[in-house]
Amino acid sequence: MVSNCWQHPLSGRYKCNIDVAFSSSLNRTGIGICVRDSEGTFVLAKVVSFPCIYSVDVGEALGLHSAMQWLSDMQFDNVDFETDSKFTRDAFHSTRDDISEFECIISSCRSLISSSFTNSRVEFARRQANAVAHVLAEEATFLASPVVYFNILDCIESLIINEML
Repeated sequence: MVSNCWQHPLSGRYKCNIDVAFSSSLNRTGIGICVRDSEGTFVLAKVVSFPCIYSVDVGEALGLHSAMQWLSDMQFDNVDFETDSKFTRDAFHSTRDDISEFECIISSCRSLISSSFTNSRVEFARRQANAVAHVLAEEATFLASPVVYFNILDCIESLIINEML
């Protein structure tokens, strides 16, 4: 059963929550990525912004791809990638293959996980359990370039503390 609350990953694993937000007034798509350890402690976060409005499906797939590429570059493994897009999660696990923009991104995600991660997976999380990534995605829409955060941000600190309780 999928929980409405953020769940700690198993011991020795990381959880990477991903979400996307859109700002029509700023004409931007923002991606929020937050990595936490098995205690629920903040490890890293990243925000990425695009100067256009993607479709929801393409935005969610880009979020997953951005997270995988980033953590692959940093040589993370044992990562539970969580998205609140059931469509994206289902597409990742399917064998469907077409030439749509969405499917090309998903195919690239499959390649990344098979080449860069030996013990990682893609899972679905309800929106209520993905609040930290959503706040980061909304923040991203205001930024012109990607930012990596090594310290917890004020805008997510209380959310993370509450989820650790």
